[in-house]
Amino acid sequence: MTTAEPMTATPADTLPLRTELERQLRRRRTQVTFGALALLPGILAAAFAIGGSDAGGAGLIELATHSGLNFTAFCLLMSVGFLLIVVVALFFGDAIASEASWSSLRYLLAIPVPRGRLLRQKAIVSAGLSTGAILLLGAVALALGTLLYGADPLVNPYGDALAYPTGVVRLLLGLGIVVVGLSWVAGLALLLSVLTDAPLGAVGGTVMIAIVVEILDQVTALGSLRDLLPGHFSFAWTRVLAPVIDWPDIVTGAFSSLAYACVFGLTAWTLFARKDITS
Repeated sequence: MTTAEPMTATPADTLPLRTELERQLRRRRTQVTFGALALLPGILAAAFAIGGSDAGGAGLIELATHSGLNFTAFCLLMSVGFLLIVVVALFFGDAIASEASWSSLRYLLAIPVPRGRLLRQKAIVSAGLSTGAILLLGAVALALGTLLYGADPLVNPYGDALAYPTGVVRLLLGLGIVVVGLSWVAGLALLLSVLTDAPLGAVGGTVMIAIVVEILDQVTALGSLRDLLPGHFSFAWTRVLAPVIDWPDIVTGAFSSLAYACVFGLTAWTLFARKDITS
């Protein structure tokens, strides 16, 4: 009679995505982030209720209470420039740096979790959380906006209208464009997370660089050089609000963001593979 040999876990089986996702979902920072994004549409709706909505004009802000679709577009417009950057920077900047700050990184690698797998699993879960947070904002804004302002067509600043079902599809497409447009922030935050043992430094550094990029984008003296900035096309998603989508800026912005994300990500991968882990 022979005894079965004990099963041993291979490095490829370590740190499964489900385990890492459950671990991140239990963290207070994840719960607070998702909660804040879910509350944001309600806060904006309350601001309209208190201050009134007849501001005049025909911009996305002035049209915010025209329908639930317009309210959703307004919430996205208010969030893309800063809040969503912070959210993405938080999830990716915290990925490796938090393990180092807790002195648990070396123990993870000693399980052993291969460095490449650890970075990949962390990046995938961070991407999932970031995407989920952005979709949550859109879903709550649409549900609340439709409840408060009705299911009328989406009206853009030029007076064009999109029927409600078409508008929902366009806004979903817009959310996807926003996710892709923020990929450069994700790559940068992951790189800084590898370079520092302080999560706040990685997150804060990413946000600071994003702010500098936005400031440079406002300097018209730079001319066409601004097109090379990673955040130059951050509002290209608004092109989906027109009856006929204007694709050039969307495609260019997506390519630019993904290119920066690849450069930052590959640099993070290379540095992490060579880094002397002491934390």
